[in-house]
Amino acid sequence: MNRLKKLYCNLCRRGWLNFCCMGLALISALISNTTIAEPQIATIVEPFIELRTGPGRGYPIFHVVERGNKVEVIKRRTDWFKVKTLDRKAISGWSHSSQIAKTVDDSETYWALQETDQFDPTNKRWRWSIAGGEFGRINLVATSIAYQLTKNLAAQIQFSQIFGDFSDSQMIVASIQHSPFPHWRISPYLQLGTGLLKTTPFSTIVQTEDTTDQTLNVGIGANYYLSRRFISFIDYRYHTVLTSRNNLEELHEWKIGISVFF
Repeated sequence: MNRLKKLYCNLCRRGWLNFCCMGLALISALISNTTIAEPQIATIVEPFIELRTGPGRGYPIFHVVERGNKVEVIKRRTDWFKVKTLDRKAISGWSHSSQIAKTVDDSETYWALQETDQFDPTNKRWRWSIAGGEFGRINLVATSIAYQLTKNLAAQIQFSQIFGDFSDSQMIVASIQHSPFPHWRISPYLQLGTGLLKTTPFSTIVQTEDTTDQTLNVGIGANYYLSRRFISFIDYRYHTVLTSRNNLEELHEWKIGISVFF
């Protein structure tokens, strides 16, 4: 609890709390709705489909659209679609993908829905992430941007803020990630990178200098695909810091976070 309280105070003092909140709010807004680029028309060929007040089985059914009627598919949220009836009432509601899959389009072909648990890494190439964890048992907040080079390889640049008791550190790392099984719902990866670690001491009694050291790191991690665009992940890296004192320092970094593809 003391560690969490200290992290909260550091985030507030350095303005990182606002940044983290803005990032999470952006991800939440993107997750909440996925608007279909061009709303499509679907014809009901089963006896009926059910419309609910929200995207989930916990929401009540308030309307039934019978066979032969048409609906406009407006947006998608995971396995739920928001549709609107094409009659005078223009009733809007949410229907499960299992029911939408049993409708036909204008060419009288059944809808071919892509499963939300299958991700094509070459479809969305950019990825933005925000994460929190520890670096050498010190609180860390990180943000990164990555570009998908191939379905198995990605290039990433990460910026981290490290909150120490006697100094603050900033670290920037460039790395390559390799995912041997990119289409798995839980997808492991390996990574190799290098970067710079800048440390600024707090001391005011004894004059101290800022230091900037090179780091080399290897790591492993795993992505869990929440949907086709959003994932949560856990990440571990082993750092070797080439200090200006001509010796090596070994540090461990771990973090958990969330990412969005765009």
